Amino acid sequence: MPSPHFTNNLGRIVAITSIAALSLSGLAGCSGAASGSGSAEAGGTITYWASNQGSSVTQDEEILGESIKRFTEETGIEVELEVVPWADLYNRTLTAVSSGEGPDVLNIGNTWATTLQASGAFVPFEGEALEAVGGAEKFVPAALATGGAEGQAPTSLPLYSMAYGLYYNTKMFEEAGIKQAPKTWDEFLATAKKLTKDTDDDGKIDQYGFALAGQRTANNAHAAFILGMQNGGELYTKDGKPDFTNDGIVSGVNDWIQLMGENGVVSKSNAEINDGSVLPGEIMDGNAAMFFDQAPGKSFKAAGFEDYAMAPIPLKDSGATGPEATQSLVAGINVSVFENSDNKDAALEFVNHLLSVDEQKTLNAKYTSLPSVTEAFDDPAFGTDEQQAKKEILANNAAPMPLFPTEGQMESLVGEAIAKQFARIAQGEEITEADVRKALEDAQQQMPAS
Repeated sequence: MPSPHFTNNLGRIVAITSIAALSLSGLAGCSGAASGSGSAEAGGTITYWASNQGSSVTQDEEILGESIKRFTEETGIEVELEVVPWADLYNRTLTAVSSGEGPDVLNIGNTWATTLQASGAFVPFEGEALEAVGGAEKFVPAALATGGAEGQAPTSLPLYSMAYGLYYNTKMFEEAGIKQAPKTWDEFLATAKKLTKDTDDDGKIDQYGFALAGQRTANNAHAAFILGMQNGGELYTKDGKPDFTNDGIVSGVNDWIQLMGENGVVSKSNAEINDGSVLPGEIMDGNAAMFFDQAPGKSFKAAGFEDYAMAPIPLKDSGATGPEATQSLVAGINVSVFENSDNKDAALEFVNHLLSVDEQKTLNAKYTSLPSVTEAFDDPAFGTDEQQAKKEILANNAAPMPLFPTEGQMESLVGEAIAKQFARIAQGEEITEADVRKALEDAQQQMPAS
């Protein structure tokens, strides 16, 4: 169960949510037939778009293929699996919603849940649909709260739970005489600068203190949220209006951008990275010492790499409380069923399979994430030091991304605005806080009217 601090933090954000009808360009309700066919009674076939959770699409196909095999053996229902890379999943989902031709079941980033809920394209989990997957009481409350707006039935359910952490190369720390992970932003910058150096004396920096994916819009938006909160800002006003240019958000985004800019602790080559899954390789190869991520353990494990540890993301102020003590969003992957599926019973049966205690234990263990079902979440198998730290972050120092229908657009626009600043730095430009504010103003102007 969440601690009082988390409950207050979560409640504070949820309480500001009021959902209105939303007309999104390219995000209208489904009207056609889904690609699934058959009936639950006859077995039939359903389609499933899974997000790329593993170190490769091939690994996902293997892990999920085993789960699907178990499901088919138990039910007779066939599942056609497609693993969709993260860079493509959001736009693929929007296209499916607009055309009405989507899969029966799909994974979504939980931060998109309210935006996609507003489209009316997904099955609300209430009544018989909710009972078919075991009821609301089976889920960790904080994870379930990411399924949609307050006061509405969720249209997605939590599948994998995650939290951001600071991952670092312990061998590089040891060689530099650094005895512990930084706890404040000032300590973090000092550590990153100490680990940014020319290791072969050729006059060029070849090891950096930090790595990031400069073109990965979601990660940039997440950084804006976390660091903006730490600086006393929020991305939306209490009544749901975008507010990207308040001093807290501008300061937090500037902190992020200047890691590559004036602080110089991030390689300019990182400005081109659009796939966060390559960052563990930067740490393993010794190109960088630290990065922020949610569940890179699967990549480390696949490579047999053990010289790493995780700590909470440093705080701006070590004594921070409330929103300014935010170290992660309530991160994770949710699962939804398309409203126009021809085989909803089979789709719901498959969702129930994915959310069963046994599958939650198996899948989350392989993906190094945390279960969203309480019975599995509390299992001792998920009690390693890293997992316990993640649980504490989720309980005490995490909040959901803004629960407003335009959240999806916000992530895209804010993330792209930040990506452009990284690109400018890589081209040799100097970016000031005024430039950051202007970029965020431009992003805000592109947001749909609330």
